[in-house]
Amino acid sequence: MEPIFDTQLAIARKRRALNQAEPDADFLLNRAAEDFADRLDSVERKFPRAAVLFSLTDAAPAAIRSSGKVETVERVESDMAFLRESGIRAEPETVPLDPESLDLAVSLYALQEMNDVPGMLVQIRRALRPDGLFLGCMMGAGTLAELRESLLEAETELVGGASPRVAPFADVRDVGALLQRAGFALPVADLEEVVVRYDNMFALMRDLRAMGATNSLTARSRKPATRRLFMRAAEIYAERFSDPDGRIRATFATIWLSGWAPHASQQKPLKPGSATVSLAKILGSEK
Repeated sequence: MEPIFDTQLAIARKRRALNQAEPDADFLLNRAAEDFADRLDSVERKFPRAAVLFSLTDAAPAAIRSSGKVETVERVESDMAFLRESGIRAEPETVPLDPESLDLAVSLYALQEMNDVPGMLVQIRRALRPDGLFLGCMMGAGTLAELRESLLEAETELVGGASPRVAPFADVRDVGALLQRAGFALPVADLEEVVVRYDNMFALMRDLRAMGATNSLTARSRKPATRRLFMRAAEIYAERFSDPDGRIRATFATIWLSGWAPHASQQKPLKPGSATVSLAKILGSEK
């Protein structure tokens, strides 16, 4: 089956974004790192060894170090350009760590551009020691829905058809099911949406380029998009998704994932029929 994403193109675009270093280009990653720190703070335990997987910047490792809960933090990246200090360079979508060698695995905004998310989750679970924690986030369904609709409508109107220009994003319920399928215990997936306002569609697209988050779909059109297409898409965007002051809205939907490597000490649901008191007795209706 043909991969959804052109992995090497995605890496190249992120490398270019890193080299250009636009101010505030990492605002979503920095926000996610703050949310991650809050979530980690709520876990009442220590983690001797942690790894941050394909998260591009030092935001997550810095949050881990600040928590005081982790002794050793390692970074794993797909390109040495993302490892400004020390770390492990790995092939895309691989976890180059020994089985049961981690206590905490973290990934911020990497999974949504992977072709084999189920396989990646299995690798992460296998790298965790029993009762080890995986905590991560990815873009989910609803992300850039306004941009997707505007580009689709404009291209259909102008040429009678459209090529994919915004990546598909997973539904939060599907992600929860993938955690369970990968063998995680106590899996949780929840959704947080943030709406960012821009002067126009072109300002949004500049931010996406600065993040290295432009179109890396394998099925993308190889023909350069025309100025006419983008101008019409910007008009549609402004007509449908602007506020009274004229600024447009862009939705970013973040799915947070957490799960534990199975361990005998963890709480487990009761098997059907194992209750020792009947529901009728609890409700006072037993005769």
